[in-house]
Amino acid sequence: MNNGMLKQIKLMDSTLRDGAQAPGVVFGIKERKAITMALAQAGVDEIEAGIPAMGADAQKAIHEIACMNLPCDLISWCRAKESDIEAAAKTGTNGVSISFPTSSILLNTFGKDEEWVMETLLNMVSLAGRYFDKIYVGAQDATRTNPQFLENFAVRCEELRVDRLRIADTVGVARPFFAADLIKKIKMAAPNLALEFHAHNDLGMATANAVCAAEAGADALSVTVNGLGERAGNAPLEEVAVALFGVDSESFENSRIRLDHLERLCRLVSDASGRSIHANKPITGSDVFRHESGIHCMGMVKNPLSYQPFHPSVVGSSNVSFGIGEQSGSTILRHLLSGSGINVSRKDSLILLDHVRSAALEKKSSLSIDELLGLYFQKVA
Repeated sequence: MNNGMLKQIKLMDSTLRDGAQAPGVVFGIKERKAITMALAQAGVDEIEAGIPAMGADAQKAIHEIACMNLPCDLISWCRAKESDIEAAAKTGTNGVSISFPTSSILLNTFGKDEEWVMETLLNMVSLAGRYFDKIYVGAQDATRTNPQFLENFAVRCEELRVDRLRIADTVGVARPFFAADLIKKIKMAAPNLALEFHAHNDLGMATANAVCAAEAGADALSVTVNGLGERAGNAPLEEVAVALFGVDSESFENSRIRLDHLERLCRLVSDASGRSIHANKPITGSDVFRHESGIHCMGMVKNPLSYQPFHPSVVGSSNVSFGIGEQSGSTILRHLLSGSGINVSRKDSLILLDHVRSAALEKKSSLSIDELLGLYFQKVA
């Protein structure tokens, strides 16, 4: 699939629903509204605003978000229960997502069967049609569901004119080729039904699964900021957005998503959730645009794209930085010292390099620019 086709894929952010289900994460109303605003400013198409069935506080928060009148669709998440849909109708969201257990494992867990799913699907869709402009249906644990039943479920959703079916890899067991093949098969069974893929990261493949699902024909992808979510989390919005919309400057410029908002958005959610962003987290980690290896640093000085896929400003991050340590080379030492107005010969930089490496080994960490200057004046100047 070409990049232009991928640009048509919608991103459904579930940070306020699935992300909020991460143990210990609690978003207040102000935080929810701030995250919603940041998501809208970043160009996200749809926001899953929460679970109305959780009670009055949840309904109030969702209603306040709906009153913000932002240029994106707001979706309430519901179980396949009349009371859930009735509660969602009070929030003011223009869409609803109704989740059904479809795997034999979950059906046995909840004391249901496939016949119940099909019968309840009709009733829930009919009820939701009274209140909502958009009706989405979710196949929970779809990747462990009997393939024939999943196809029958999709066909029935198509017949009922459901706006979209979510294929959920609820426990994160899918692999990229499997995810792609599953989307293709469901598309063949129900060609007029829009599909969404919801990836969990239990095996570390959520981003890959989501992107492969999109390339296979999924119309939308469910994501969360920073990959926040239950267990190992979900497909991270920031990773999926950059992977989908390319890493060349033209793709960035033409992207619907404001990639330059990603850094700020991810920091906002990190602060609100109390979950720090790992240093080497793709896209927004503090070390993803930081270099120490001598060969890499030498290349980066000559061309900023030598050893990274795009400039950090593309995702709203600061400039490239250089570590000073055991892996450093003499070129980067001369470059860093020149920034402080000090010109060093190659010979002296090699002498300094030995001291830098020894200091880094003793410290078991990189050195600061002040420590580099200190070594230069103590050992070389």
